[in-house]
Amino acid sequence: MKKLLFLAVLAIVTALGASAEKGDFGVGAQFAYASKHSMAGLGLQLQVEPVNRLRLAPEFMYYFKNDGVSALNANVNLHYVIPTSPTFSIYPLLGFTYANYKYDGGILSDANVDRCGANVGVGAEYRIQDRLYFFSEERFQIIEDFNQSVTVLGLKYTF
Repeated sequence: MKKLLFLAVLAIVTALGASAEKGDFGVGAQFAYASKHSMAGLGLQLQVEPVNRLRLAPEFMYYFKNDGVSALNANVNLHYVIPTSPTFSIYPLLGFTYANYKYDGGILSDANVDRCGANVGVGAEYRIQDRLYFFSEERFQIIEDFNQSVTVLGLKYTF
């Protein structure tokens, strides 16, 4: 399941990226905090803008172990970018999420839990230099038994 999801997202990004014009493709590194298990994580976000102001943003996150729980998270979000000035934009986001939680030891034996759900939130980005941006997102993940808020801070470079 994980490999199939990864290959599907990679195929979409590759197809859209091949037709992207200069400045329509970005790569970002990000730090995230997920509220459900108070986990910090690191991730990678790709951004492709196939249509003006509409952006597809697949991302992959790894959340570090806290209290015996670690997680992997793959998201595909859609952003509608609203420029408020030449250097600042905001965007609502809506998307799909796949989460894998790993529980280590404890009373129960090791266990993996896979869930799919939805993302709803808002983001903002600030242009630091010509192609370098700082971005921040706050989203709510709606996942069976694992609803949580996720805060993301990152840097992206556009091509």
